Amino acid sequence: MTWWALDVRTAPASHDAVASWLVTRTGQAVEERDDGMVIGFAPTEAVARTLEHELTGVFPELMVSLRDVEPIDWSTRWRDGIKTRRLGRLTLSPSWLETPDAEISVTVDPEMAFGSGEHGSTRGALVLLDRFIQPGDRVLDLGTGSGILAIAAVKLGARQAIGIEIDGEALPVAAANIDRNHVTGDVTLLHGDAVELAPLCAPVDLVVSNILRGPNTELLPVIARTMKRGGIAIFAGMESRESKYFRPSLHTAGFVVRDELVDAGWWAVAASH
Repeated sequence: MTWWALDVRTAPASHDAVASWLVTRTGQAVEERDDGMVIGFAPTEAVARTLEHELTGVFPELMVSLRDVEPIDWSTRWRDGIKTRRLGRLTLSPSWLETPDAEISVTVDPEMAFGSGEHGSTRGALVLLDRFIQPGDRVLDLGTGSGILAIAAVKLGARQAIGIEIDGEALPVAAANIDRNHVTGDVTLLHGDAVELAPLCAPVDLVVSNILRGPNTELLPVIARTMKRGGIAIFAGMESRESKYFRPSLHTAGFVVRDELVDAGWWAVAASH
């Protein structure tokens, strides 16, 4: 099926509002570019033209153009650009590439789940995980996605990792990756809301939460109750500009920042409690 793209030229002041309108109206993700373009998607030309009419009615100053999009098989498109990466002691690679000799290797095929090592937020979480994990730790991975962080935790010496994921479609992907890395007996997957499930996993030595600032903030008191005293929580999934908003929340919840880094504009932070 041919999809249609709405190329929208926005002013900086209306960029976020336009992107939010398109996501809310279509239920589809949008592409946001540094040059001010917001690109929305529609399944047919008729739908695209209706969206164009509605969008310019709400934002009359916009310049909108339509174009058809070459059909893409998203079941395989996720492979594009994924390569072998070295992060600290970890070497990450997809199953279709030969894994080089490495101290610790993790093989992950993310498919449509999040977490391949190609995104700055995942890389930041992995680097901090490598720095802070201790042999024998029990690790809790919130929003496990492809399972990459839970798998890496076990490979780095954790005695057990528990991955919680609310998206049921991601769980088979994570399970396949766990099996692929021969850590089936060491990683447990739970399906549901982390707010409800995380306390059932207590006590844990280390928590890693690579999601978004809103859920990370909501989970702070839950994570504090789930961790052992003096444990480490690693938070990622936030752009560097969001650090000024999340730091006060960390402090209020009783966390002390131990380390942080920025990778491709994505901020990750490790904090003790």
